[in-house]
Amino acid sequence: MSSVIIGARSAVLRSHLESVLWNNSCLQLIGSYSIERALAQAENLRPDVLLLDSNSPPHDALIHLLESAEVDDSSRIVILTDDPEMFLSPEGIRLGFRAILGRDAHPEEILAAIEGSLAGLVVTNPAAIQSALGDSRGVRSDLDNSDDTLTRREIDVLRMVADGLGNKEIAARLGISNHTVKFHLSSLFAKLGASNRAEAVTLGIRLGLIMI
Repeated sequence: MSSVIIGARSAVLRSHLESVLWNNSCLQLIGSYSIERALAQAENLRPDVLLLDSNSPPHDALIHLLESAEVDDSSRIVILTDDPEMFLSPEGIRLGFRAILGRDAHPEEILAAIEGSLAGLVVTNPAAIQSALGDSRGVRSDLDNSDDTLTRREIDVLRMVADGLGNKEIAARLGISNHTVKFHLSSLFAKLGASNRAEAVTLGIRLGLIMI
């Protein structure tokens, strides 16, 4: 039986997720807490799965909490979010995200995502993929070492870098934190195979992502 900890600030959402897990004989709910306490408990209890609501706290705050927490690498993270593109990235996978679902996901979808993550898969649904790809759908790096599609937000960040904006200016324009800008930059660098901002811009021009 696989162990699960729930993390969400909404007591109503926690109750809903608890009922979903209680109906599955293969999963054992070992705790249901706020996000911060769930991560703290995960350090000690080492669950097989962390089921987290990404909208409490917001994405950048959640990323910071995950980076600070000493969560065991074997714990799979299943995210419920209104903004899947923020988590469908190499950086997200590095942090342990193994399933990304909409916050309106049905119980069957949540259970399937948990089971898929336990089987070693990275799971999401078609709607999440469509949202993540947005207008960048089908735009791919032609480098041999990268075949990942840039998200709409990553393309926005890349274009602002090309305009000469620094991280703080990009954060202000997009209404996100400096930490989230760095997250996007790290992700797009990895996807493009770029080692710095200038190289990323050059590749962006070559791929038609940046107009000159």
